[in-house]
Amino acid sequence: MPMIHPDPGATNSQTDPLAPLPDQARLWVFGTDRALDASEQDHLLEAVDDFLEAWKAHGKELAAARDWREGRFLFVGVDESVAPPTGCSIDALRRRLQEVERELGIEMVGGGPVWYRDPENGGEVRRVSRSEFRQEGAAGRITGDTVVFDPALVRLGELREGRWERRAADGWHARLLP
Repeated sequence: MPMIHPDPGATNSQTDPLAPLPDQARLWVFGTDRALDASEQDHLLEAVDDFLEAWKAHGKELAAARDWREGRFLFVGVDESVAPPTGCSIDALRRRLQEVERELGIEMVGGGPVWYRDPENGGEVRRVSRSEFRQEGAAGRITGDTVVFDPALVRLGELREGRWERRAADGWHARLLP
């Protein structure tokens, strides 16, 4: 079963490309260092769709889907009950995304940054290092009420439960604040 395409007749699938996947599906979240323009988004999503369409683990097709949010965040989900991804197949996904990074001149694979909604700029999504996040917190520009994004989610159900976007005080981000 290749990439899961939402049923165009299903209302939930129209608004959520990940809807065909179960809550237990494995999830990866990738955030870009800057918002992408429309042509960059098209390039990224076409590359991801082509990859997911042919994605396999030990010769077995993976049931995968993706979503794109805020012009910055790529979600890739896999239904492990159909066929689980392997280390090699996950590495292949990361390699393809790294190729797209080079093609677009962006950063998106790699850990460490923090994304949050900047309350001083109308809720614009910002990406900063963890040390910058701490500094912004120490200066009072980021508080426990600041909305943050959590790319450390590993199950689709966590995304659906609202753990993706929440107050800094309600997640691991709180450890970075005074």
